[in-house]
Amino acid sequence: MASFLILNGPNINMLGNRDQSLYGAKTLDEVNQEISRVASEIGVEVFFYQSNLEGEMIGCIQEYRDKVQGIVLNAGALTHYGLSLKDALIDCRLPVVEVHLSNPSAREPWRRVSVISDIAKGQVAGFGWRSYTAALEALAATVAEESK
Repeated sequence: MASFLILNGPNINMLGNRDQSLYGAKTLDEVNQEISRVASEIGVEVFFYQSNLEGEMIGCIQEYRDKVQGIVLNAGALTHYGLSLKDALIDCRLPVVEVHLSNPSAREPWRRVSVISDIAKGQVAGFGWRSYTAALEALAATVAEESK
């Protein structure tokens, strides 16, 4: 059974309390329940991790690098400047799908720049919590195809 890390960065733990017009009403626990439901439906295992600290996220990537086949990443604001996070993602040699609840391209100019996107397998943005499930489904299918 394929396994995937669902990795969340700064402020994602505040879902449900943040601007709901941008981030939706679901809490992170509720989003994780939706991800778990889809993971069960498609026959994959998921591990969840959230931190407000870049170094802790890097430690998590290093811990899971040999335990999972890919990463679904919502790096939060680290998307725009997390170069150490990017280095850890490069070093782990796993496919990464970058996730955004809102559409960064429709927001402030600084949010339109991602230091992660050029190393990501793909991006899913603008679909709220469904961005995660779409990313997981796409990543799981891609990994399955590539392992044949």
